[in-house]
Amino acid sequence: MQIAITGSIATDHLMTFPSRFADSLVVEQLDKISLSFLVDDLEIRRGGVAANIAFGLANLGLRPLLVGAVGADFVDYRAWLERHGVDCGGVRTSELRHTARFICTTDSDQAQIASFYAGAMSEARDIELTPLAQARGGLDLVLIGANDPEAMLRHTEECRARGYAFAADPSQQLAFADGPFIRRLIDGATYLFSNEYEAHLTEQKTGWTASEILGRVGTRITTLGASGVRIDQLGQDAILVPVAQELRKADPTGVGDAFRAGFLAGLSWDLGLTRCAQVGSMLATYVIETVGTQEYELGRGGFLQRFSDAYGLDAAAEIEPHLTISRV
Repeated sequence: MQIAITGSIATDHLMTFPSRFADSLVVEQLDKISLSFLVDDLEIRRGGVAANIAFGLANLGLRPLLVGAVGADFVDYRAWLERHGVDCGGVRTSELRHTARFICTTDSDQAQIASFYAGAMSEARDIELTPLAQARGGLDLVLIGANDPEAMLRHTEECRARGYAFAADPSQQLAFADGPFIRRLIDGATYLFSNEYEAHLTEQKTGWTASEILGRVGTRITTLGASGVRIDQLGQDAILVPVAQELRKADPTGVGDAFRAGFLAGLSWDLGLTRCAQVGSMLATYVIETVGTQEYELGRGGFLQRFSDAYGLDAAAEIEPHLTISRV
């Protein structure tokens, strides 16, 4: 299964605030907010939603096509991704701008305040999917993640015009987007990914009810944090999948990206939706246990054992033939 992952490619600057943001907020003065937090540390890591998802897929043994725009400073990052099995043939290098930056502070409640510098990401709108598909014998699925807004629209419209199945995953871009923009992104998607807050925001901004959205997409996947994942399809009972237990909580950044990678891997293995969500949830636990979105290491035996502990022997036996993790 040839999967293309479009979206942001960035470096993450991750900081930790040892107290609670909420303790510094004065509700009556939010229109005059001016805050500074003294943080404990700074970690500079590789990131961006598309790169994170592609990295996760590659770690599970697939070779995803990464599609996005970067700066000339991407050389080392490209080598890292290619070394881990990601096809970077869809990455455009800007001659003018730096690779995007994600700057995020996480407090003791795991709440986050973040900023994002787009940089070279704005040139992703110049990338055409069709030549990339032709060079690879077609595309079975295109995930359209948070990216330059014009790039997101171009990729979505090209998928519709060319008949490429696509997964809509607007995530962070929902905050700025208006209803017509969001409707254009999700209408006709084979899969729609969001977290619980984003799901409500999508309904609020589009004016579509949950049922109306299900009438326009094939499958709606909503992550519910510690409560797991809900999968909805029109006219069918919702599928609820619990989270896999993490060994520790280090940093939530990139957990949603890892879930998507695992879910897409399950689709490529032709697994059912429940099993796809379980693979995604298992991979997500590896990310929450590490600082940084691509710092985890998978071992085949360890992954299968933890998967079995979380979801049972039968579930582990079903994914075992597909799991081509190189490390034992």
